[in-house]
Parts: sequence; structure tokens; C-alpha cells
Amino acid sequence: MARKNISRGAQGSGTIRKKTVTRNEQTYTYWEARLTTGYDPGTGRQIQRSFSGKTQKEVREKMQAAAVEVNAGTYKEPSKMTLGEWLDTWLNEYLGGVKPMTVVNYTQHVENHIKPALGKTKLCQLDAPKIQHFYNDLQKPHGDTPGLAAKTVKCVNGVLHKALQQAVAVGYLRFNPADACKLPKVVRKEIKPLDNADISAFLKAIEGHCFEAIYILTLFTGLRRGEVCGLTWDCIDFEKGTMTINKQLQNIPGQPGAYRLISAKNGKSRTIALPSTVITILKQHKIQQTLARLQAGELWENSDFVFTNEVGHHVSPNSVYNQYKRIVASIGLPQARFHDLRHSYAVAAIQSGDDIKTVQGNLGHATASFTLDVYGHVTDQMKQNSAARMEKFIEKVSGE
Repeated sequence: MARKNISRGAQGSGTIRKKTVTRNEQTYTYWEARLTTGYDPGTGRQIQRSFSGKTQKEVREKMQAAAVEVNAGTYKEPSKMTLGEWLDTWLNEYLGGVKPMTVVNYTQHVENHIKPALGKTKLCQLDAPKIQHFYNDLQKPHGDTPGLAAKTVKCVNGVLHKALQQAVAVGYLRFNPADACKLPKVVRKEIKPLDNADISAFLKAIEGHCFEAIYILTLFTGLRRGEVCGLTWDCIDFEKGTMTINKQLQNIPGQPGAYRLISAKNGKSRTIALPSTVITILKQHKIQQTLARLQAGELWENSDFVFTNEVGHHVSPNSVYNQYKRIVASIGLPQARFHDLRHSYAVAAIQSGDDIKTVQGNLGHATASFTLDVYGHVTDQMKQNSAARMEKFIEKVSGE
């Protein structure tokens, strides 16, 4: 069958237009390009592919890249695989280097959120507005079930985006449709570190407690719970007065109460210079542990953990947390979280004059900007205090 108006729709040619759609009373604007990739041999009708994005430049580049392949004869039609099928493949085949708990989190997001809403959609039909609608719907309450928090929606997007990016890498998709989506703004919760009076009350409350050394080390170094519970003696250098954090104790997925040592968060180790008081406490703790080992005899487990029970087995992070909650409740701080000890360390370090880069390194944050985001209010208050001190100095010298 002869084709009509071939010059208007020649193979490798395309068009770009701005589109606005309204879904659930919300309006979305994006750019869409359509490219003629060939003709149906039976009907002679054009076969077209569409590309969407936030800007005209973005979709033009996508269309032009595909046009080059069409004209070179190397163009391949997108896969007819559904998103659900691809997610199963991605989870099973492409997460080999990911930590076990992260795989569990990814799987939960896929099974609980992504597949129920988008799993039956073909990859080639998955576009930005459809994903955007999915994200928006996640935030809305459904019956007695409240909508997801902005942070959770962002995590869902992180999983879906990674999966789609891998689909791009293997050639199932030409671009990642999640790139054009807008995510809800995550409002960071206000941190609530212990003030000086709270810290004094807490230190008094833990005197003689079996986890006293754990809580003190956490409070004055900012370790995470998994890091302090996974600490081993080979990471303590008493001569240099340092401590290296290179692993953490984490629950084995699907096995409640069972733990394993994994690499530190972000996969990077860090070395912290310890205050003299902390070094002294660790030395005393090691002596106590040696006495416990002698008393346990053959029952002792040579695990090399710094914090152990009476037979040398590592302490349970859950027990450390539960005991902590009982202690803070006893001093009138029932809302205090174990992680607030970490915040308390960071605030104290900044107020004591430590630079942000040092605090970032000690906390194990990926970047100093993240540390500033979390504790920026502390530095802002310090700047105001500095200005107030300067004002007093100006008044003093001006009056003389």
C-alpha cells in the first residue's frame, strides 16, 4: 500500500510540543516529542515513539539521539516487558553488591507500593505524568490508611529511579521517565539533643549500669547504635588515643534477633580522636571484661567485641535501646531517642569550636553540607552570639 504525505512524516523526522494535563485537580506541564521510527508493513501507517521531559531542550536531545539510530538503521523498539517483570529481574540480578538490609528495603517498596500501582504497565508506556500521579497518590489517605510521608515517597522514587536507570543501561528504555517527576519537599524534623542539665542527669542515672560504657562512648563520640554495638578491640588504639569505625552490627534480614557485621554506613571507615575521659573509661571496661572472661572460663566466646555479655557474646542493639528508653523515662525524658545522643555529641562539638569538616568526619556524614543542613541552626546561633559579643566589645572601646 502506497504511503501518503511521506515528506511530512519521513522516517527519522519528529515533532515537539508542550503539553498540559490535569489529574485529580492538579495540573502538570511537560514537553513531548514524537519521532517516526518506521512504517507498519501491513497498513503503511507511521510507527511513532514519544519522549517526555521537563524542558524542550531535554526532549529534543532524546528525540535527536533516537533519530540518529533510526537513520543509521540501528534503532530498536522498546521492550514490551512490564514494569513488574523488570522489577523482579532487577531485584534478583542487579543488587549483588548492595547490603542485605538495603535489598530488604528495596523489596518492600517494590512489593508494597510500586508493583500494586504500576506493575502491569509496560515499560514503553511508562511516562513521567503516570509516575507523577503515582507519587501524588501515595501521599493521599485511603480510607483509614494515612498517606505516606514525603521522605517515604522520596525513598520509593529512589528505588524506582534506580530500577529504571538500569533498564536504560541494558537498552529496555531510552531514557528514565522518573527524571521529569517532582518530589514532595521533605521537611527535616527538628533535632532534640540533650541540654547540659539533661546530660548531667543522664550520666548520673547510668552510673553502675551494665551499658554505662556504651552510653558514654555514644554520647561523647556520636556513634550510631549499630556502630557502637559492632565495635571490636582491634579498632581501639590506646597509644594514639583513637578509634576506627569500619563496621556495624545489623540484624540479618528475615531472622529476628540474629545479627551480622557489615561495612560502615556509606562504605567508608573513619578514625576518631578520643577524649582522655573516654579512653580511661574504655581501659576500665577492658579490665572488667577480662575479669568476666576469667570467670566464664571455657564458656567465654572469643568474639573480640568491645561490648559483650557475661560470656563474651556481643550485646543486642535492641537491648541497648530498650534499656536506654527506661533510663531516660526515669529522668523525665520519655521522648528522648537513642539517636539523640549522637545529636547531643554533634551540638556539643560545634559549640565547643570544632569546625564542621571535623564534625562531619567524626559523625561519618557523606558531606559537610549535609552536616550543616542538620546542625545549621547551631552555627546560626553561634554567629548571633559572636555578633553580640562584638557589639559589647564595640560599646566597651567606644566608651573609653
